[in-house]
Parts: sequence; structure tokens; C-alpha cells
Amino acid sequence: MAASLDPAAPYADIAAVGSLAAALRAAADAHGLDVPFEASASQALLHASVPSPAPHRAALTVRAWAAERRWSIGGHEPFQDLALVTGDTRDLVQVALAAQGWHDGTALDDIHRAAPFTRLTGRFEVPDRDPAALAESEWRHLRTEADDKDRPRYRALVEAAYAESALRALYPFTSHGTLRFSTSTRPRLTVVPLCLNAWGEGPYTLSAQYMGEAVAETTTAGEAVAAALAQLPPRLGPVTLGTP
Repeated sequence: MAASLDPAAPYADIAAVGSLAAALRAAADAHGLDVPFEASASQALLHASVPSPAPHRAALTVRAWAAERRWSIGGHEPFQDLALVTGDTRDLVQVALAAQGWHDGTALDDIHRAAPFTRLTGRFEVPDRDPAALAESEWRHLRTEADDKDRPRYRALVEAAYAESALRALYPFTSHGTLRFSTSTRPRLTVVPLCLNAWGEGPYTLSAQYMGEAVAETTTAGEAVAAALAQLPPRLGPVTLGTP
């Protein structure tokens, strides 16, 4: 696919140097950066990566868009394979700046300051994989995501759930637009039979499983969370590590 790019295509200059990694290395070198970009074995013109010496950071990925000249990055933590930093830009130098910080172990906030196109997901790094910290990290991600979306009802539901210590102690996740809970972290969830839904303009609903029959319908997020607390199984215990 990559080898047959039209010379007039948006990435003709990438094709000219042989790989996206080579183009990124050139952009980095021109600005005094030293980033060990690696080319993709199968799609060298469209994909590249940057390894991280830190075991709690997976390799940063760089991907070219198909429809226009733009690149996306993704920096994940390896245990749950969840994004810590994302973003897209038309500027290879900005990609190199973000990649430099990721490789060097720079704090996530500082990566964003150096490369403002990056978006922090709200998750924070948990090198020791402490389950309670991973749960709090995921709560912060959901709250950040809710703030970024124009969905005030969903935002209200997330905040109302987070305000209750019994739910805040669980590991939250979303599935098909519902707010759900687990007694273990990813990658192996132990799902609690509670689904809170805030889609559309209708009532908030509580069910035991996705697409299950509603056991409660309320008009406010606080009422929905109160109904969930009433259905919460007893003695759930602290969140555990969801090992594969």
C-alpha cells in the first residue's frame, strides 16, 4: 500500500525519504532533538513509533491520516493498554517534541506544555500498578472526558457517582454509553451488576446489565446514583488488580 503512493499524494515527501520514521528523525535533528523513531515493518510511510525506557510506558505510536496530511499520536500504559496522551497535528516538529518528552520520561503535563497539540486523557501514571490508584486514575479520565464532551447529563451522572464514596471506591468504565463499575481493574474486569444510562433527553435509567430491563428511572443524576447505591451488592471489598 505505502510503496505505491502517488507522487502527488499528501505524503510524497515522506515517500522520498523512505519512511515516516526517517522524516520524523530529520525534523527532530533540525530542531536539536534526539528521538529514536522506529519505522513500521509493514507500513513504513504511514506508521512509526518511539520506544520508552520506562516500563510503565508503552511505545509512543505515530500514525498518518488517510484522507488528509495529518498525524496522530498515542501514548499508552502497557498493563491496561489505556491512553495517557493523544493528539493530532499537521506539524512533524510538534510530533517530535511530544515524542522526545515521552521517550525521556517527561511528566505528562510537561509534554503537553512542550507540544500543545497533545491532549491528556486525565489518566495518571501508576508505575507500581496499585489497584486503588488505577481506579482513581480511571475516575479522573471519565471526569476529564465528561468535561470535554457536550453532554451535560452524562457529566452530571459521572460527577454524582464520583461524589459517593461507595462507588468512587470501585473501578469505573463505560460501555455503549452506560456508566458501569468493577471490583477489579482492566485488563480483567469483575463487573458489578449496575448500569447507569444518561443517553438522550429521557429519564436516567438503572439496569442490572447493558440493554437489560430498567429497575429504576429518575429525572436527576443524583436520584439515579441513589438508586444504584440501593442496589449495590454488600461487602464488595477493595478493588483488586485485574490480571489476565
